[in-house]
Amino acid sequence: MANVAVIGAQWGDEGKGKVVDWLASRAEIVVRFQGGHNAGHTLVVGEQTYKLSLLPSGVVRGKLGIIGNGVVLDPQALLDEIARVTAQGLAVTPENLRIAENVPLILPLHPALDKAREAARGEDRIGTTGRGIGPAYEDKVARRSIRLCDLAEPATLSAKLDELLLHHNSLLRGLGAPEFAKQELLDQLLALAPRLLPFAEAAWERLDAARHSGARVLFEGAQAVMLDVDHGTYPYVTSSNTVAGNAAAGAGIGPDAIGMVLGIAKAYSTRVGAGPFPTELHDEIGRGLGDRGNEYGTVTGRRRRCGWFDACLVRQAVKVGGIQGIALTKLDVLDGLEELKICTGYRIGAETLRRLPAAMGAQAAAQPIYETLEGWSGSTRGARSYAELPAAAVKYVRRIEELVEAPVVLLSTSPERDDTITLRDPFAG
Repeated sequence: MANVAVIGAQWGDEGKGKVVDWLASRAEIVVRFQGGHNAGHTLVVGEQTYKLSLLPSGVVRGKLGIIGNGVVLDPQALLDEIARVTAQGLAVTPENLRIAENVPLILPLHPALDKAREAARGEDRIGTTGRGIGPAYEDKVARRSIRLCDLAEPATLSAKLDELLLHHNSLLRGLGAPEFAKQELLDQLLALAPRLLPFAEAAWERLDAARHSGARVLFEGAQAVMLDVDHGTYPYVTSSNTVAGNAAAGAGIGPDAIGMVLGIAKAYSTRVGAGPFPTELHDEIGRGLGDRGNEYGTVTGRRRRCGWFDACLVRQAVKVGGIQGIALTKLDVLDGLEELKICTGYRIGAETLRRLPAAMGAQAAAQPIYETLEGWSGSTRGARSYAELPAAAVKYVRRIEELVEAPVVLLSTSPERDDTITLRDPFAG
């Protein structure tokens, strides 16, 4: 059996939580390999609904979860999340959660800088969550991060805080924001150390052992390809690489161990925050998709922007993300629409493109080219086989496969875990 890496094929919020939960029930280990607590997965298990931002989804299923070194970790956010799920009856201990010892930490100064920058941008703001993810990744690249392993060395921690504050207080001062005192931060981190260090380990060693033992590993991505810092709609992106190739670097394994790459895509499109969205609908249909799909961000609570399925964009995600199969979610939200549209390309002035260009102005100017398909009057909700789907719904899925140049291997027809049509087992490779 192969490993599986799950990534988003649009702008995030594609319903990865349900799919990852379904896959996690068959894996031994689930690894988060990038992002921070700016991403959220909602898992419905029986009567319980779990909203996870940092915890790997596998912990809900009693599997070992690993937070990889490619994540930026807010210690207090993690402890708060553990407390929330503990109150729901889920035990999270070093027995079922491990954290890479070299994971960079998000400190209180990171969200402070994030928010101050967004405020300074005014109308040109990117639409970040304000949780400090970008500034934390900046510190990692600049080699001034406080990492989890530093909490075990107070002298190292103190010296690194000097360098960190020299940089951040200068920026905060320039933005007119309050500065941070070293001793207060040092005391906070030393107080957190005994609560966090029991989870720390050389995660790459455990994953290497799992590889040699044949254990199934699920690599869980956050956000999506079109929010990738290199391949997304820059600068309206996240601060990490969201493509499957980053699963190797963000977990500490070789690229040949990633296994099958599964891309999650909604049967329509949504986006939270600012940035280009060629197929966005500002009419009654767009509002209806948002209402029926309950389109609110798990982390932000913001209303998601809604639009038609963009096959041109998803095909691009398939190519750069290494996606080998698509899990198509929320097909049932389209029930009852008389006609459906799929974007097959863009017009930018007199030019026609089958890719979203990299330049910011060209992205904003892209106008969708649509293909219209017949809708269906019957219901797809809860269907567990193709035979239960209306013929027009099957035709819609088949057309998506053709346009994105990847097979649909899973089809989700409701938020319920078992309402899934399985066309190919991702763990079979």
